[in-house]
Amino acid sequence: MRIIRTIQEMRAETEARRRAGETVGMVPTMGFFHEGHLSLMRRARAECGMVVVSLFVNPTQFGPGEDLAAYPKDFERDCALAAAEGVDAMFAPEAGEMYAGDHATFVNVERLTGNLCGASRPVHFRGVATVVAKLFNACRPQRAYFGLKDYQQVRVIETMIRDLNFDIELVRCPIVREPDGVAMSSRNSYLSAEERRAATILRRSLVAAGKRIKEGARDGAAIARELREAIETEPLARVDYAEVVDAESLAPLGRIHGAALLAVAVRIGRARLIDNLVVET
Repeated sequence: MRIIRTIQEMRAETEARRRAGETVGMVPTMGFFHEGHLSLMRRARAECGMVVVSLFVNPTQFGPGEDLAAYPKDFERDCALAAAEGVDAMFAPEAGEMYAGDHATFVNVERLTGNLCGASRPVHFRGVATVVAKLFNACRPQRAYFGLKDYQQVRVIETMIRDLNFDIELVRCPIVREPDGVAMSSRNSYLSAEERRAATILRRSLVAAGKRIKEGARDGAAIARELREAIETEPLARVDYAEVVDAESLAPLGRIHGAALLAVAVRIGRARLIDNLVVET
């Protein structure tokens, strides 16, 4: 596996492979790999001639007081894990390679970013859309693989791809969970043993709310309230949001119909954890 630090070298590598008729698949990450990341790499490896993983902790998606400085890192371990999955190239640029000192251009995806994580992290999706656009331009994949734990992010990037005419297919990949149901996340490493146990309340509450919908409940506000109250039975959990929204537009659902997204963000200790469940009616 090649470790590539510059945009120029990354473009040359993928362009050569594309000219040879290979499909380039990309997995954008911020590192500290877990099974969720590795499942994306395996999917890309199975479907593409060349697999590129980007590893870049993007400063523009962190707001003041968020965990940019403390975000977990282990570059050598990440490289070993990616190589074991058959990744061809790791694109790991420095911040100065991605952002000029006078960088002044950002990508804003409207409508989809005003609620859920966008409400409590107002600069987050501007930073995400900007860096993903830059990574796409640097790596030039035909396919990009994203996990559905970050469901709002997936919808934002899908919309950016469509609206800015990127010739890229976004491949949705399922959430990977621990045996107890907790969604895998790099931020799980922040949790103590007691907090890790408390984190199981997210999945249990989502499943219970989904069951209510499957049984015929259709009042979106009532289900969202029940979802919040269920999470709040865990003393260590502080709910950021618990919402029921349309799975496509992410608009709140007064009356549940079609595909509904049940989405939660919860602070446990110093970790902010997100999870979701899509329910078809």
